[in-house]
Amino acid sequence: MRNIDDIIKFAKERGPKTVSVACCQDKEVLIAVENARKENIVNAILVGDIERTKEIADELGISLENYKLVDIKDLSEACLKAVELVSSGEAHMVMKGLVDTSIILKAVLNKEVGLRTGNILSHVAVFDIEGYDRLFFVTDSAMNLAPDVNAKKQIIENACSVARSLDIEEPKVALICAKEKVNPKMKDTVEAKELEDMYLRGEIKGCMVGGPFALDNAISEEAAKHKGMDHPIAGKADVLVVPDIEAGNVLYKSIAFFAKCENAGLIVGAKAPIILTSRADSDKTKLNSIALGVLASTKK
Repeated sequence: MRNIDDIIKFAKERGPKTVSVACCQDKEVLIAVENARKENIVNAILVGDIERTKEIADELGISLENYKLVDIKDLSEACLKAVELVSSGEAHMVMKGLVDTSIILKAVLNKEVGLRTGNILSHVAVFDIEGYDRLFFVTDSAMNLAPDVNAKKQIIENACSVARSLDIEEPKVALICAKEKVNPKMKDTVEAKELEDMYLRGEIKGCMVGGPFALDNAISEEAAKHKGMDHPIAGKADVLVVPDIEAGNVLYKSIAFFAKCENAGLIVGAKAPIILTSRADSDKTKLNSIALGVLASTKK
């Protein structure tokens, strides 16, 4: 898949899947879910304050007859129920509605009905950037503050599972730093080389891993050639692994707001995808994220 339109197309072919919406009394989320339902991408179970949800749906002209409704007004209990619907197999993914991220993640990590796997959770954003013949995966810009080498290994594995669900069989992973050479005074460059060595020893599978790279020579073959780089990933990266959440957040928002690129995003590392969009995200971004969740829930 080379663009967001491909994600929507293949989600239609592989869907519909079922999404449980935690605390569904949210205007933007209801619009996105209704659009996804009309595209035959998902069916939905709405969990939350159903009285308030009906008021919002009436304002939007959305009929709730197309949805299963579960009336739970307490936010924590609604999140737990939405997650339980996934862990029991009734739904394939969970989506955050009008509730704080910390509350839904607590439900995801619940020992009894949650979706924990023992791996860390990480955010994967997918960007469709004009002028490139491929999608870019940016991770982790939302979950892990300052991951160490072992955490970055899991972040790579999480991102590559999403890439493979989009039929990218051997994603090229670049560890992004401020420069492309190892500098003992720059911890992230040292860790990037450690991760490349782990890949070369066969400890990271199903992808290619290289680093450190600066952003330019990770995504631009011309920039890599100008710097005399002959690394097989140089200029050809699919997955961009940032050193910490600050770099990731700035990169994510720079692409989304300056370049105004189509994008989608998920929290992965659990037993099922978690669609956790921002209120600042457009309806289209939310729809894209639901479609990405459908593909990620059917990954190979």
